[in-house]
Amino acid sequence: MARMRYGGQALVEGVMMRGRGAIAVALRAPDGRIVCQTEPLTGTFRATRWAKLPFLRGLVVLYETLVVGTRWLVRSANVAASEEGVELGSAGVAIMLTITLAIGIGIFFFLPLLITRAVVPGNGGILEHVVEGCVQVAIFIGYLLLISRAGDVKRTFMYHGAEHMSIHALENGDPLTVDRVRPYPTAHPRCGTEFLVVVIILSILTFSLIGRQPILVTIVSRIVLIPCIAAVAYEILQFGARHEGNPLMRAIITPGLWVQAITTKRPTDDQIEVAIVSLEEALAADGQPLPEGSAAIERLSYADFLATKAVDAAVGGDTLSEEDGQASGEAAGQAPGEAGGQAPGDAAGRADADGAVGSGAGVEAVSRPTAEPVATGAAPVAPVAEGGPETAR
Repeated sequence: MARMRYGGQALVEGVMMRGRGAIAVALRAPDGRIVCQTEPLTGTFRATRWAKLPFLRGLVVLYETLVVGTRWLVRSANVAASEEGVELGSAGVAIMLTITLAIGIGIFFFLPLLITRAVVPGNGGILEHVVEGCVQVAIFIGYLLLISRAGDVKRTFMYHGAEHMSIHALENGDPLTVDRVRPYPTAHPRCGTEFLVVVIILSILTFSLIGRQPILVTIVSRIVLIPCIAAVAYEILQFGARHEGNPLMRAIITPGLWVQAITTKRPTDDQIEVAIVSLEEALAADGQPLPEGSAAIERLSYADFLATKAVDAAVGGDTLSEEDGQASGEAAGQAPGEAGGQAPGDAAGRADADGAVGSGAGVEAVSRPTAEPVATGAAPVAPVAEGGPETAR
């Protein structure tokens, strides 16, 4: 079993896993191949000793998750849309996400405040904060139910479930194979949804202590306290992960598990494969051995995928987008083996030469039929399960 806890997030037709010092991404390309990449976490904040202090470390992790997650959300969307000739510019997406974040904060934190002020006259005391909390929860649940009806979002929620299931298997010492991952639940107590639920609970409690203030003072207090509440929520989840049997912690995380019935769905086998590849790459990047009997699923490095894409673009008289060009340069600049695409047993074998981990013995190779020939250096096309990524855009 791994010596540390892994986490991740769902992408567009893919999964990103976060390890101790790197993130690993696996994406299902429209042709059925799994494209993967590892990327070291070397941010400026991470290099300081302050990044490991309680409460501050949570903000560092959230910042890294937002920045790295946004970058790979853009790249995953480009991979998913590669056969349609659609490219998403990083600048445009950054602006869109900034606006979306601002709107989200406004809807989930400020709109409930305004509605409560209109409904509860005068100084409503505890009643005012109870009403505000109920409005917050209603908006949050309603929003999740609404977006879950969209086909693309539903597939993302399925990848979200696959991410949790593969982590469950790892934490229980099971081999990372589709058959062993499939029985696990899609909900996980360290989920980002869990984090949001804890943030909402803490915000209700915190803002009730402040009492009713002039509207401008109230809005400013919300803006200032949101990062503080987020930092406390992170520490609560970390404590809960170490004390899962504690009745109080189980009571705190239970509402989040209920909400995950909306934000996670049962994945298909091909989606579980993507999550497994992402987790295997994250383990290899951290020098961790795979659980014995794990599957060596075929994969293609992101650099090779972009190289193939560049050849196709040149034949068609097109050019790579600015985002893909930058990503290709970053991937090509990594040392061999860092860009992903190698079988996990190979990565473990190289680590063993340095005396870090085992040789990767016990990894079971998976035989796959080869479809049409692909460009040099690319893995054979893996078959796509019914209802697979070709149906999602």
